[in-house]
Amino acid sequence: MPRTSYELTHCPVCDALDNVEIADANVMRSEVELLRAFHARRLRVDVPPESLTDRVAFSQYPPLRLSQCGRCTHVYRNPWERREALAAAYGDWTPTEAVLQALFATQRKAYRAQVRRLTKVTGRPGHGLEVGSYVGGFLAAARHAGWAFEGVDVNENAKEFATRSGFKVTRGEIGDVVTEQPFDVVAIWNTFEQLYDARSALVAARRLVRQGGILVVRIPNGGFYVAWRRRLRGPLSAIAMRLLAHNNLLSFPYRQGFTSRSLAMLLRECHFEVVRVFGDTLVPIADQWTTTYGAMEERIVKGLQRVAQLGWNAPWVEVYARGG
Repeated sequence: MPRTSYELTHCPVCDALDNVEIADANVMRSEVELLRAFHARRLRVDVPPESLTDRVAFSQYPPLRLSQCGRCTHVYRNPWERREALAAAYGDWTPTEAVLQALFATQRKAYRAQVRRLTKVTGRPGHGLEVGSYVGGFLAAARHAGWAFEGVDVNENAKEFATRSGFKVTRGEIGDVVTEQPFDVVAIWNTFEQLYDARSALVAARRLVRQGGILVVRIPNGGFYVAWRRRLRGPLSAIAMRLLAHNNLLSFPYRQGFTSRSLAMLLRECHFEVVRVFGDTLVPIADQWTTTYGAMEERIVKGLQRVAQLGWNAPWVEVYARGG
C-alpha cells in the first residue's frame, strides 16, 4: 500500500468542531491485532495472502484517530486521508483477470437480495445508476431482474472489465456522469462511507435522479460500531468480538460511519426524504480457506442478527430516500 497523507477535518456532515475521541492510534492498532487473531483461528493455516483482503487487509490503513460528532453523532476519522490519497487507494487497484472474474461471480450472486429489495420499494424495474460499480456484480444482477443500470467507478481496471461484460460504465466520480434522461434510481452500495465528499455526491445524485426517484445507500452503521466496541472489554466481549469482526467493523476500515441522526440530517439538507430503512449484515465472507467452524459460526451469527437486529440496530443499513 502506498504512503498516504492526512488532513484535519470538521464533522463531514454538520461541520461542527465539537467531537469526542472514540479511539486513538494505539487503540486502533490493538483492534487490528484483535481482528488478525480472530480470523487466524477461523482460517486454514495455508491461506494465501491475497485471500486476506477485506478480512484483515483493507484498501485504507486503520484510522489514526476516530471521533464522534457531539452535534449529529457522525463517526469519522480525524485526521483523515486527503483526496489524492483516497483516489490512489481505489484508483490504482490492479487485480488479475482471475481475481476480477471471481469477484464478479461472487458479487452477482450476493447482490440479488439488494435487487429484490430495490424492486419492492420502487414497484417495478427502471433505469438506474450505480456509483462505485466495481466489477459489475450488481449491474449483472439488476439486468437479470429487468433493470437497465449503468455504472461509474474510479478504477480503470474495474471499469474495463465491466465494459467487456457488456455494461455501460463511466470512469470517474458521480459528478462526471452525464445523462439525457434522469435516472429512476441512484444506488450507492458499500461506497458512500468511503467518499471524500459525501455531501457533493448527494447533490450530484439529486441532479441525476428524477423528481420522486429513489436514492439508496448501503452503509456500515457507525452507531452499531460505537455501541458494541464499548463491550469488547466487558462480560459481553466474546459476543461483541463476533458481531463486529464478522461484519468487518472491528478496526473500522471505513472513512466514516453514518448514524441514523447524521444520515437523516444530510439527506434532508440535500432534498431527499427517507422512505425505508432495512437492517442487514455484511455479505458472507467465508470461502474455501475458512474452517468449517469459522463458516458455521458466521452463518449462525449473521442469521441471528438478521432476526434480532433490525433497522438501525443492525451492523449494516440500507436507506432508501425519495428525491423531492
